[in-house]
Amino acid sequence: MRSGFVSFIGRPNAGKSTLLNQILKTKVAITSDKPGTTRNIIEGIYNDEDSQIVFVDTPGIHKPVNKLGQILNKGAYYSIDDVDIICLIMDVKTKLGKGDKFVIDKLKDINKPVILILNKIDGLSKDEIFLKINEYKDLYDFKEIVPISALKNKNIDELIKVIKEYLPDNIKYFENDTITNRSVEFMIAEIVREKILWLTKEEVPHSVTCVLEKIIKDKDKHIINVAIIVDRDALKRIIIGKNGSMIKKIGMLAREDLEKLLNTKIYLDLYVKTIEKWRDREKYLSEFNFNDFTE
Repeated sequence: MRSGFVSFIGRPNAGKSTLLNQILKTKVAITSDKPGTTRNIIEGIYNDEDSQIVFVDTPGIHKPVNKLGQILNKGAYYSIDDVDIICLIMDVKTKLGKGDKFVIDKLKDINKPVILILNKIDGLSKDEIFLKINEYKDLYDFKEIVPISALKNKNIDELIKVIKEYLPDNIKYFENDTITNRSVEFMIAEIVREKILWLTKEEVPHSVTCVLEKIIKDKDKHIINVAIIVDRDALKRIIIGKNGSMIKKIGMLAREDLEKLLNTKIYLDLYVKTIEKWRDREKYLSEFNFNDFTE
């Protein structure tokens, strides 16, 4: 058996979380069209007959403009140092710019294999893909360049085959039925946050946080309470919406995903709470550290 840890890095919105979900054939990381959706380092475990690959999905690397951005970058940089293989994911449908070169510059002193993944090739011709490969190949000494479409599940098998060639270990880190290191409780809160990002516009920043406050496992359903934390009342009004219309939409979409995740009926109660200061927010979040369901 071959095994190892593989980090997905890249700019925000390059498709890292979509690719992770596609490889695992299940949703372990939330996605949206807004940069900075992924805040936490999420491990997804891929198993087949001859390998185990631990994929590490990271926040998008960018030039930070606030404290949250600094924290997200710190998590991404940490993952670079602590894995065996790095997969740099680029969105080929956006022009190569300063942000891409900023990410590549962070790899200059890395002494480990770096695989370039050119994502979002759906809609491009073979000639256009070839031109993209030529555009990127001299930017860094990449071990391999693999064009894919994470959304359309195109060339993913080839990517797995390439990654396997560089796996350094021969031990199993996780049992075969382990898909992610993240708890069900974490995934519940993230699913609610995903729906907020889907339904709201730029005026709702990524400081919005969702917290699972209570989960009760009943005979035929789960009763779930999730708090949506914002830093000012104006955002609270946006998320609630006129006559509660927005929060109802958020709850409806989240409940659909949660019922698939937990394979049971869900009663979902959402409410919005304003906590302005970071230290007060961190104190509040520390109160909720679930280890198991409440019976």
